[in-house]
Amino acid sequence: MNILFLGPPGSGKGTQAQNLSSYLKIPTLSSGDILRKECDSGSQLGKEIQIIMNKGDLVSDDLIVLLIEKFLIKNDSNGFILDGFPRNINQANILDSMLIKIEKSIEKVFNFEVDDEILVKRILGRYSCKECGSIYNNYFKPTVNSGVCDKCGSTNFESRKDDNEESLKNRLSVYHKSTFPLVEFYQKKHLLISIDGLKSSSLIFEELKKHFKL
Repeated sequence: MNILFLGPPGSGKGTQAQNLSSYLKIPTLSSGDILRKECDSGSQLGKEIQIIMNKGDLVSDDLIVLLIEKFLIKNDSNGFILDGFPRNINQANILDSMLIKIEKSIEKVFNFEVDDEILVKRILGRYSCKECGSIYNNYFKPTVNSGVCDKCGSTNFESRKDDNEESLKNRLSVYHKSTFPLVEFYQKKHLLISIDGLKSSSLIFEELKKHFKL
């Protein structure tokens, strides 16, 4: 089963991709993970990618899809989950062409839908314990005792550097401009399944499982 996960930052798709990956026993791929793994491999291609990234330039769509192809050929399995890729129509077309070449195709596309107002609270409100990594949110899941981790009792917390209002507005703007057209793209292919990202994580996972027979 070859699956795509679409959704804005903070929609919870990353968590559900990992959940479904374990459930279906297939790998989860994201463009970021694939780029990092190639850089860490020490290959010539990885070194070239590292130079591009160090300059702050974007890695081309063709190169990202080439890395996905390389991974799929090397790690042949019963399927895969692509998390957050493709992000635009050009990437989707390049991905389709590559999959046809290796005799694979996308079978289901899950689109995680969450209002921007909720996304802002989810992202700007989140923080984690520096000691054990437990994740909290000022709006939805604060610590029981203010400033004290529920799990380990630490008082050391941190937030992601890019979790600020300016960065978030830019990320959502990019998403709306580039990724929304993908919804129509996959609707026309009769592959799209809408997921209510406002539900609890456990309920969303149960909903996802209903689309598969094991």
